[in-house]
Amino acid sequence: MTLTISWQEASARRLERQFLATPATGAAAVPTVVSGMLGAHAQVLSAAELSIGVRTTGATRTDVRAALWQDRTLVKTHGPRGTVHLLPTRDLPLWTSALPAIPSGASPFAPEARVTEEQAREIVAAIADALDGACLTIDELSEEVVARTGPWAGDLVMPAFQGMWPRWRQVIHRAGQSGALCFGPDRGRKVTYTRPPRFAPVPATEAVPGLLLRYLHAYGPSTSAYFAKWLAAPEGWTRRLFEEQAERGAIEEVAFEGTPAWVAAGDTEFPSQGWRGVRLLPYFDAYGIAAQPRESLFPGEAYGRALARGQAGNYPVLLVDGVVAGVWHQRRQGKRVVVTVEALGSLSARQEGALAEQVDRLGEVLEARPELVRGEVTVGPHA
Repeated sequence: MTLTISWQEASARRLERQFLATPATGAAAVPTVVSGMLGAHAQVLSAAELSIGVRTTGATRTDVRAALWQDRTLVKTHGPRGTVHLLPTRDLPLWTSALPAIPSGASPFAPEARVTEEQAREIVAAIADALDGACLTIDELSEEVVARTGPWAGDLVMPAFQGMWPRWRQVIHRAGQSGALCFGPDRGRKVTYTRPPRFAPVPATEAVPGLLLRYLHAYGPSTSAYFAKWLAAPEGWTRRLFEEQAERGAIEEVAFEGTPAWVAAGDTEFPSQGWRGVRLLPYFDAYGIAAQPRESLFPGEAYGRALARGQAGNYPVLLVDGVVAGVWHQRRQGKRVVVTVEALGSLSARQEGALAEQVDRLGEVLEARPELVRGEVTVGPHA
């Protein structure tokens, strides 16, 4: 008989495994928390600091930065979907083998601007060589890459914000995903790049199934379509991957909200009750992006208010009893941080108390004095 899983059961288990139901203790847990999240989205580093902070007790943004720049137990690099993430250094052997194995789509650049596969490999090797023991700005790295490859790599053919970028930059995310590059500490206002600590990659034949199993552990039950969306991978490729792993007995089918879905083989224990509590999740939090089906996580009015054209992550969200029940916004004013929360419905006295505790926790993470304001969030997405 096929096991039947409800949204409440799946949500409760996901929240527990995400360290949202029960936060981890102290700064030492930071890499473990990020590992459980499968990376913290870090295009805006302060959002990643909050994502990690709300999953811990005691850790602050200073602890996240220490893990990143001093202890190097975290790296800032290109992760799933090619976007900038914080990843645990200890997980790089898996990520840097699994991500390059994902088939890429058609190049968005004009034919005359593209690089061949051979040129892409040459650029990645040049980046790795240039950053070995060095910390370079983008302009310094560009000079090194062109010197190691040829003038063709420096051709200004990529449309950028207010000009053109050199050809080699179209594969910079590939260098990050393969372990040739990661971010270094800022040099004043300039971003720098360096090379991650050395490691031995896991064979891709092991890394790709390994990443799938870790995804199912964190966000299962799930489907190949949801996995494809999370990775920005072709659905045909993820469907074949699921079929292969099912044939090998590595994953098993369950019924989730009336439809077929998958969990890791033997990983069929779920809480008997849904989770009760309040959490404030920042921009692009891993849980809001990965947890599916999205209609269940963003029910009713939340689907229109807390998503941007169906895309998750553009608004910080208020999570109540495992579902999105509002949005919020923070504004730093010196040593104070004003947190405006717009709830889409009434909150009980217990939930109001939990919300106040969450705002206090945000203040701790941000190392600021928090102030809670209840009312409409008037700024737009990603403001």
